[in-house]
Amino acid sequence: MEKPLWNFIDSGDCTPAFNMALDELLLIWHSEGKIPPTIRFYGWNPPSLSIGYFQKVDREINMDAVVNYGLGFVRRPTGGRGVLHEDELTYSVIVKENYPGMPTTVTEAYRFISEGILHGFQLLGLQAEFAVPHSETDKEALKNPRSAVCFDAPSWYELVVEGRKVAGSAQTRQKGVILQHGSILLDLDEDKLFSLFKYPNERIKERMQLAFKNKAVAINDISRHPITLTEAKEAFRQGFSEGLNIAFEQYELTREQLIEVQELAQSRYESNDWNYKR
Repeated sequence: MEKPLWNFIDSGDCTPAFNMALDELLLIWHSEGKIPPTIRFYGWNPPSLSIGYFQKVDREINMDAVVNYGLGFVRRPTGGRGVLHEDELTYSVIVKENYPGMPTTVTEAYRFISEGILHGFQLLGLQAEFAVPHSETDKEALKNPRSAVCFDAPSWYELVVEGRKVAGSAQTRQKGVILQHGSILLDLDEDKLFSLFKYPNERIKERMQLAFKNKAVAINDISRHPITLTEAKEAFRQGFSEGLNIAFEQYELTREQLIEVQELAQSRYESNDWNYKR
């Protein structure tokens, strides 16, 4: 039996506005039947801070630090918390809610899609597993995170190695289509990350950063040998193929599609109205 054929796109490094615009348009094009389900790999130029759709910039984000580091900045169309996109592989998955075998609940859909990420980690020799809360305290922590930092704690069915989060994902559903995108950390500058957020005082910031070391980890902090971006792409592309039981066809955007992406990037994701609206 032939495997379902999905598009695969490797966009390389793009601006934060272009990245979010392309993810949104892939969702729209898929809803309109113009493209099949799609998996996309991408990076960020410049390195950027993305925030979740519901986050409040003035309350949570230290924009002076964002500017001083020369980072890009964008609000995602998905939920979740702040992510520093620097030394990582970013992925997005675009697939209809009624795709064969896709669970109807959000948490179980996370698990379905994240099987691809799980297989990717295993191909890199890392024994990753899904985060599943057991106690009521764990469940409450997942529903009400205390930090604006994405990697501060794993959500349902995100990937952990030895209890520490190694990949963070966010999801939205529009027009009958799921968009899930997320970050797979290769390396992490914790001092830079924690400087990008606001805290009640310096003591709380230091305490949270110290606790963070037990909650999140980058691949190259636990791998037996350094993993390059190229190696990560190969492993996770194969991982998605195995985990979702799919085949890939390389896809290149048309000139018309690129123009559409650039127009949406400029009108929405580069605008202050969108990025600072809450």
